[in-house]
Amino acid sequence: MLPENRSALKEWAVVAKALRSGRQTLLLRKGGIHERRGEFEVEHSEFFIFPTYLHQKRQDLLPDYREELDRNQASRPPADLVSIDCYAIVKEVFHVCDLAPLKLLEGEHILSWSAVEKRFFYRNHSGLHVLAVRIHKLSQTFTIPNTSQYDGCASWVDLDQPLPTAGSGPVLPEIEFRHRLEAIRRVLAPAAA
Repeated sequence: MLPENRSALKEWAVVAKALRSGRQTLLLRKGGIHERRGEFEVEHSEFFIFPTYLHQKRQDLLPDYREELDRNQASRPPADLVSIDCYAIVKEVFHVCDLAPLKLLEGEHILSWSAVEKRFFYRNHSGLHVLAVRIHKLSQTFTIPNTSQYDGCASWVDLDQPLPTAGSGPVLPEIEFRHRLEAIRRVLAPAAA
């Protein structure tokens, strides 16, 4: 783990909470309208999770997480601040071009099946990047200014100042994470491009 870092990946705040709790170990990414070549790229192997509140929709979440979205929205920081409390280390990346195996991973993320399908077929281009990540809870929550450079539909942002990772620890025990990662590999490795 890097002692400090400036790289952050923007992710729905409700997903950030699921990652932080150990409920979710995958990130399913397609790419935003401001991505290079319109396609998501894994630019960093370690990064902070930058929670966003844009584009979160109740119908895009599993039913158990729809109320969590409401609670999350009610407790969000002011729009000019961002609270960062977790760090991700990418353990595996899959570019999945077949939708069927993704159905077998429903227990590893909180997105509804219709949201997975929408992302898979977004912009008439089939496929998704699936990142298996080991999440570390930071020793403290960092509240930073939400500057205009962080706005827009790009996945990656470089924070104005590097943040430390010292004292952080994994949210899942090693053995549990290893079992989950192996299960993900069994499903996705044969389907990856």
